[in-house]
Amino acid sequence: MRQRTVAAVSGLFVALCVAILLADYIVASRRAPQEDRLVKNLQQQTRSDAQWAPKLAAEQKRITAARLARKQRDNAVAWVLIAAAALFLTFARNGRRASARAGLEPRSSSQPPAPSPSAQGAPAPPPDISFVDTIVAQLGRDKESTIPLLQAIQTHYRYLPDEALHRLCELTAITPAEIAGTSSFYARFRRSPVGEHVVRVCHGTACHVSGARQITEELRRYLAIPEGADTDAARMFTLDEVACLGCCSLAPMLIVDGHPAGKLTPATACDALKPFERQPKGAVA
Repeated sequence: MRQRTVAAVSGLFVALCVAILLADYIVASRRAPQEDRLVKNLQQQTRSDAQWAPKLAAEQKRITAARLARKQRDNAVAWVLIAAAALFLTFARNGRRASARAGLEPRSSSQPPAPSPSAQGAPAPPPDISFVDTIVAQLGRDKESTIPLLQAIQTHYRYLPDEALHRLCELTAITPAEIAGTSSFYARFRRSPVGEHVVRVCHGTACHVSGARQITEELRRYLAIPEGADTDAARMFTLDEVACLGCCSLAPMLIVDGHPAGKLTPATACDALKPFERQPKGAVA
């Protein structure tokens, strides 16, 4: 609950900072031509009558001070925006992971069979972190290797296990804060386990106008994936929304572990998952 509150407050700060910067930009865009015309007119009057010189100097000083104050204010707001955005991304993602760990409602009779209590309640076994030692020896121990190391860990485990990240900090100069910042900034990094099967639903233009959103929502209901999560309780399916799968003639479509299914409706989209239910990854030809 606290993480959601921090995410909400930081999100409000992001919106407020953006509004302030946008308002300043609009005001400055409108005032700048008027101020430039005023200074130009005063300069012309000063050339013909020196009595206008004090007024010209005063206006130039006023305009310069106002622009400098606006620049300083915008710089301060920009720093607040960066900090608020970082907080929002960090706590929003943590909130999603907390939601994913929360209890799930049982599926209806039309949905796939629920996993057995032992499968549903058993925690995932701790990963073998010896791979981290191997990849650190290959890629290096300095902070510049952070992204390549995280990419290698993600490729090996299919997500970033806490145990592997803890070992990474022990072996390298990379701090936990740097790992948290990097893994939160780049959307491709996962901090929670991925399902045995990855379902990618196309949300490109052709699929979007053909009902991709309805298909995604029906799949979430069918798999009982809670709000803020992308993987079902049994970790059999992970549901991803992708920008385009390059098969617009099959819109709307999805791909399960590389197997495409097109011309879908919400009902047939659920049917496309049935050959993969309760089967280990790679079992379908």
